[in-house]
Amino acid sequence: MKKIVLSALVTSALALSALPSFAAEQVDLRMSWWGGNGRHQQTLKALEEFHKQHPNIRVKAEYTGWDGHLSRLTTQIAGRTEPDLMQTNWNWLPIFSKNGNGFYDLNQVGDALDLNQFDPKELQTTTIDGKLNGIPISVTARIFYYNDQTWKKAGISYPKTWDELMAAGKTFEQKLGKQYYPVVLEHQDVLALLNSWMVQKYNQPAIDEKGKKFAWSKEQWIEFFQMYKKLVDSHVMPDSKHYASFGKNNMYEMRPWIEGEWAGTYMWNSTITKYSDNLKPPAKLELGDYPMLPDAKDAGLFFKPAQMFSIGRSTKHPKEAAILMNFLLNSQEGVEALGLERGVPLSKAAVAQLTADGTIKDEDPAVAGLKLAQSLPNHVTTSPYFDDPQIVSLFGTAIQYIDYGKKSVEETAADFQRQGDRILRRAMR
Repeated sequence: MKKIVLSALVTSALALSALPSFAAEQVDLRMSWWGGNGRHQQTLKALEEFHKQHPNIRVKAEYTGWDGHLSRLTTQIAGRTEPDLMQTNWNWLPIFSKNGNGFYDLNQVGDALDLNQFDPKELQTTTIDGKLNGIPISVTARIFYYNDQTWKKAGISYPKTWDELMAAGKTFEQKLGKQYYPVVLEHQDVLALLNSWMVQKYNQPAIDEKGKKFAWSKEQWIEFFQMYKKLVDSHVMPDSKHYASFGKNNMYEMRPWIEGEWAGTYMWNSTITKYSDNLKPPAKLELGDYPMLPDAKDAGLFFKPAQMFSIGRSTKHPKEAAILMNFLLNSQEGVEALGLERGVPLSKAAVAQLTADGTIKDEDPAVAGLKLAQSLPNHVTTSPYFDDPQIVSLFGTAIQYIDYGKKSVEETAADFQRQGDRILRRAMR
C-alpha cells in the first residue's frame, strides 16, 4: 500500500481516458465531496470537462467543508438517498458496510471502470467480503510541516527529535510571544500524534481487534494523556480552550494560521495544499523531519487511503457513475483538472501523466511528504477503528476535560479507556 512509484513511463495506459458512454438518453447523476475551496474549484472544472465528453450525463455537484459532511451522508445513506458517486473515507467502511453491501460493488462495473490502473493490494484495502466498496484515490500519512518565515523569526531549526520539539515551544514563547506556537493540531491530529509516540515507545497498536477493545493498559493510557499535557504545558501547541476561542472555521482559515502565529502542523500530506495556500506571503510550508524515539522500531504512522470514490448502493445509474469515476481517476482531462488536490494518485495512468507534465515534483510538499512517510519504518498496523468518528469525538471531549480543568489526567485516561472499550464492542459486533 505504501509503495507508490513517483516516476512512471509516459507509455502507461493513457488511452483509457475515454471509455464509451453506455446511455444515449439523458442521465442525471449526483456527486458529493468535502474539502476546501481549491478542491471544490478543481472538481467542478473536472465535471465541466466530463460533460463536454458526455453531454447526455448531467452531474449535480454537492460539496461542503468537512464539518457536518459525515452526518449529512449518514442520513442520506440511511434513507437510501445518497449520491450516485461520492467521496468517502476509508474508516467509514466499518460504519456503513460491515458485510460489504453498504456501497455498490465496483467489480460489477469493470467494463466502465478500468481497475487495472490500480495495484490489487490497494484495492484489497477497500474490499469487504469480495465486494469492492471504493477506489482509493491516493494514500496518505500525517507528517510535520512548518511555516518557514515564522521559524526563521524564532531563530531555530526545525526539530528532529521529540526533545527538540518540546524545547521549541518555550523558545517561541520567549522570542516571539505567547500567541506564537511551533505547531497547531486539531484534536484528531493530536490523537494520531500521541498514537505515534506510544507506538514508537511500546511497539504495540492501540486496538486489539480480536479482543474488541483497547490493547493498552491503564498505566499506558495515563502516559498517553500525560504526553498531551506535556505538549500543551511546554507551549508546543495551543490547548483546545485557546483553539476554540477562534471559532469553528477550518483551522487553515483562522487568523493565527494565516498570519503565521501557528507555525506548523501535523497533517495528512494529501491535504497540505489547502493549508499552504492560505498562508500570508511570502511564507510557505516546508517539510520537517519526523521525530523518532531512540531505538524505536516503528514510526507509528497511520497510513491509509486518503479518500475513496464510491458508488451509492441505491444508484439507478451504476455504469454512468462508473464512467464518471473513471474519468476523474484515469482520463487525461480529469487527471489534469484534479492534479494533486486529493494527494499523489494511485492510478498508474494518472502518475504517468502528472510525472510527464511536471505536476509530480519531488520538492512538492505533498510528494515530498509521501516519500518521507514511505521511508520510515511502519510495521504496526493502525486499526480503522482507531479512526472511528466516535473514538475521535471521545478524544476531543477528553482533552477538553483536561484543558478546562474539569478532570485530572488520571481521571480522563480512565474514562477514555472505559468509554472507548464500550464504543469498540458496539462497533465490532
